[in-house]
Amino acid sequence: MPVSIGVLREAAEGETRVALTPTVVTTLVRDGHTVTVEKGAGHRAGFPDDEYAAAGATLAPREATLGAQVVVSVGPPDAVATKALKPGQALVGLVDGLKKDGVHVLSLDRLPRQISRAQTMDALSSQASISGYRAAIVAAERYGRYFPMMVTAAGTAKPATVLVLGAGVAGLQAIATARRLGARVTGYDVRPAAREEVTSLGAAFLATSVDAVGEGGYARELTPEESARQREELAKAIAGFDVVITTAKVPGRKPPELVDAATVAAMRRGSVIVDLAAGPLGGNVAGTRPDAVVTTANGVTLIGAGEIARDMAPAASDAYARNVAAVIAAIVKDGELTIDSDDEVISKMLVTP
Repeated sequence: MPVSIGVLREAAEGETRVALTPTVVTTLVRDGHTVTVEKGAGHRAGFPDDEYAAAGATLAPREATLGAQVVVSVGPPDAVATKALKPGQALVGLVDGLKKDGVHVLSLDRLPRQISRAQTMDALSSQASISGYRAAIVAAERYGRYFPMMVTAAGTAKPATVLVLGAGVAGLQAIATARRLGARVTGYDVRPAAREEVTSLGAAFLATSVDAVGEGGYARELTPEESARQREELAKAIAGFDVVITTAKVPGRKPPELVDAATVAAMRRGSVIVDLAAGPLGGNVAGTRPDAVVTTANGVTLIGAGEIARDMAPAASDAYARNVAAVIAAIVKDGELTIDSDDEVISKMLVTP
């Protein structure tokens, strides 16, 4: 018996992505599933309804979509849609914090990323990679000088100096992209082991005295004393860079402030900071605002880019849809929806009331 899958149109203002793309729908239908897509769900991501129909999906109003056994979204559904979910259904998305009695809420925010078989489901990493790439492009666009060294008849322009704070998925992609654009790039991470990853991309590595290696190789939360020492040591270096990209985003929690107001004030006029952690709970940089561009009194451009993956909705949706399809494959056994609470991956994703 095939499983029914419903694709919601995103409710959040400014959200351009869609949970499943026509290409992935084609695969799911070929595997025997039935897919119902809310009318207009993919429009903002560049996927019109007729492409879903050609892929084998049924286009329907929201009510029909919400009746599927597995409902998929990018962000949390609105209150009306959440109320309509029934016991026994599964909801898959970046929905940490959403709870509904009897509904199997599987939040991709909670995925245990250090488990190798979970990597195909890792939406945080797929979206972070896009964010890192986009951050370098946006920084180059906003910076009023060349990124690469340019030799012209009028003289030689020096390459821009770029500092990327954080060498996770987003940071490494930002480093690689800024290098491709010709900038002189330096990377920083609280994990000393990240040095090799940064230098392998042709960038320099900025070292400090703070070491914060955590479980599974991820950075742990710093103590207040470590945070203060980190900011002090970084502040001395940051003022010398033309562009700074910060990537220390913590899902569901306030991100650490890596660049304080005094450090921003010490930067040169025309410098650019892209804050990939900027959101409702704050950011890595003092003065950044979510989805906003701010120019400080000393002429530094601050770009709040916590949701910058939305700027590349077609690519971001493609990657996210593959993550969702991997989750569906893990919870469907022999044609039946099977939520195994003993599974080491699925159990971590489940949001229980």
